[in-house]
Amino acid sequence: MTVLHRPRVHHSRTPDPHSYPTRSYDLVKEFTIALAVVTGLSLVLAAVFSSPDDPAITLAGWAKADSADVVATATGELAGTTTSATYGAPYNDASEGQSVLGLKLQKWGGARLALSSADLVLQPLHGVSGDPALTDALGAWQAMSPEDRTAAATAYADALAQAPDGAPAQVGPGPYGPVPELATAFLGLARSGGLEGSLTSSGTFYGGDETRAMLLLSDGAYLEDRAVAEHLGGDQWGMMNEVGNYPGQPWMWLYTFWYQVKPFSTSENADAQVWLLMMVLTLALMFVPWIPGLRDLPRWIPVHRLVWREHYRQR
Repeated sequence: MTVLHRPRVHHSRTPDPHSYPTRSYDLVKEFTIALAVVTGLSLVLAAVFSSPDDPAITLAGWAKADSADVVATATGELAGTTTSATYGAPYNDASEGQSVLGLKLQKWGGARLALSSADLVLQPLHGVSGDPALTDALGAWQAMSPEDRTAAATAYADALAQAPDGAPAQVGPGPYGPVPELATAFLGLARSGGLEGSLTSSGTFYGGDETRAMLLLSDGAYLEDRAVAEHLGGDQWGMMNEVGNYPGQPWMWLYTFWYQVKPFSTSENADAQVWLLMMVLTLALMFVPWIPGLRDLPRWIPVHRLVWREHYRQR
């Protein structure tokens, strides 16, 4: 009879955790100290670097604070000379926009949000009722040829620029067509607060598209003047955290940093160039474990050994 013998299986014993060196650790004490330090630092840094809790800028507030700028901006929109009117994609085809490495990224995006600068003024005015003078002015504008519209609005814009403080009341008679009446009615609508809802309405039950309102506001000088006064201009390194909307803007510090250094600070294609640089940096961060040299930094700069020095000393 043949006897089969099973091979012996050697089972490794699980190490006893008590055989390892231990040290006392007061978790509550560590937590209390950490909480106190972080709280103290937060209070000090908040006192030094906190953002002012300024109310949001509204179109009505703009009209009440700088009525001349509202009239000048509305005239510029009718003339097609504002920043948004000549920006290009995604709002219009007025320019090819920015490019990087010969790639016309902005133009390739197309005018997905096709907007007419004149409509930023005319569309809200068409919603006003009970104003015969405005109705006549809108009819006169529609009866003009595109060339005559541009000429009239440009002439009034030039006259406003030469008037003291840009005051419409200081502008003399000229070939302005219905532009002064349209600009004055637009100012009145803005002061009443009706312009805000007219521009932000998106055609749905929940209106909230701020694109047109922001374009109009940024085409004027008021928004930039407020930003510069708060040290938030493009060359001032300023950044304001939006109170009540954590984390706000600070997370964008790396993105905005590049706009302050050359060649980005003097380039007309800064937006596209900074975007490309951030994409390269993001990919580099993603592929750190596979980049020779960069992945070896912890071995060359052993900060972890300093943090866990007791462990490595016992080893």
